[in-house]
Amino acid sequence: MRNHMVTYSPEATFSALADPTRRAVLDLLRTGRQPAGQIAQAFPISRPAISKHLRLLRRAHLVHEHREGRNRFYRLNPEPLRAVDSWLEQYRSFWSTSLANLEGFCGNGVRAKRPRPPPRDLRAGDLTAQPNERELKRGIELQGCRHRARDNFKLNAKE
Repeated sequence: MRNHMVTYSPEATFSALADPTRRAVLDLLRTGRQPAGQIAQAFPISRPAISKHLRLLRRAHLVHEHREGRNRFYRLNPEPLRAVDSWLEQYRSFWSTSLANLEGFCGNGVRAKRPRPPPRDLRAGDLTAQPNERELKRGIELQGCRHRARDNFKLNAKE
């Protein structure tokens, strides 16, 4: 019997997780163990390509393979993902602290800008759309800013 004490390499785990197909295979295996043929049927790529993905996931210790007769069953191994999660935890604490500081800053009388609605897409064939009152007002404000900037530039150029 082999010793099952394994040290998981974060590099191998990240390398395996870098491919979207392999991440999709892991998502599929979250429901439980599945035969290789059933995994391959869930994807539009060839069975040999899925076999290569499964082999890489197996080498990264993200899946366990179990053979029953001619069939190979795969199941998810969460241990390497826990190692990745513990590595990410330091970044979670950093971002939660940074976001809390930002929230405190914005909450102290500094108003956050509201996002603007997306502009009308006239290229999409909506040529009959009329601008609403807010868009007209915004256009006039922008036009006024341009005129003031132009006039200011002329005054500074004369001096």
